[in-house]
Amino acid sequence: MDLALGLVVAFLLLSLLVSGLNEAFVRVLSIRSKFLWAYLRDTMDGVEAKAPSWLPGSVRDVLLVLPFGRDPRPRHSDRPAPVEVGRMPETKTSDSMMMDLLYARVREIDHGKRGRTSIANIPPERFAVAVMELATMENGEIPKFLEKLRKVDSPLYGHLKGVWESAQGDLDRFRKGVESWFDGEMQRLSMLYRRYVKWVVAVLGAVVTLLFSMDGFEYAKTLLRDNAYRTSVTAVAEAGPDAYDELRRQCTGGDPVPCVTELLSEPALVKMMGQAMVSVSIPAQGEPSVQGNFPVWWDRIITPSHWPGFLLTYVALLFGAPFWWDVFRRITGIRPRR
Repeated sequence: MDLALGLVVAFLLLSLLVSGLNEAFVRVLSIRSKFLWAYLRDTMDGVEAKAPSWLPGSVRDVLLVLPFGRDPRPRHSDRPAPVEVGRMPETKTSDSMMMDLLYARVREIDHGKRGRTSIANIPPERFAVAVMELATMENGEIPKFLEKLRKVDSPLYGHLKGVWESAQGDLDRFRKGVESWFDGEMQRLSMLYRRYVKWVVAVLGAVVTLLFSMDGFEYAKTLLRDNAYRTSVTAVAEAGPDAYDELRRQCTGGDPVPCVTELLSEPALVKMMGQAMVSVSIPAQGEPSVQGNFPVWWDRIITPSHWPGFLLTYVALLFGAPFWWDVFRRITGIRPRR
């Protein structure tokens, strides 16, 4: 039980670190918001003949092109949504696009921010209402609105045309149909986003495993050895003062007091974390210190006997922090509360 709990705690902490790094990467580079607006650009304005798709098509695009390439998001505006909807262009132009018209209708849900918008989620109901507001440019006549979409070569034309034909001319059914269609598209987009994020987590898991040189098998052996030693210390202590010599023989330093103190104050997890490339020491007195362990760390990395343990840790991190938290909760009996 101690071995299982120790392994679960270690994998949980490292998985939380991987999740934190992933969340920091996503937030700093605004990946979620860029992912949404890249989809909206492709869906509403289409892909230009000489330019690639805005939506990333590979893990490389997610890691390099989307964060550091063209920003698909519209510029943030503090102004409220205009009372009257702007006119839709008769032809496709670069300065007046469908996505800009959409942002003008939903920008009241934006947060105050300089530069680009921070909207990373548009509720399906809000999108459907925005489409109905755009349709008022043609006095609420959906066929004329769809014809304008066809003239500007918007891919949205094909989707809305099918919804309008299914609604059989009923505006309320059309609005609900647009809402259902957009909700399905957001679910599909979320699945695509999670698929790409899994690759990011996989890369971060490998980095964390190697950075801490976390050998899962070595850590398990250390846990067993520490637990066995603690058991022997307890047995010797309960045997009386005559058994003090036995404890002294077990400690290589001769005096068992420093040996026992070191074990109790430095658990197996702390020992393993101390073998990272950079370790932090927090003494009982004085200020914390940061020290580099590059020679020892590199020696562990290039030693083949540690590679199976690295692989075990890496595979464990791929399960994610929610999985290890659930295992930890089941082992300890902690019950979730509302």
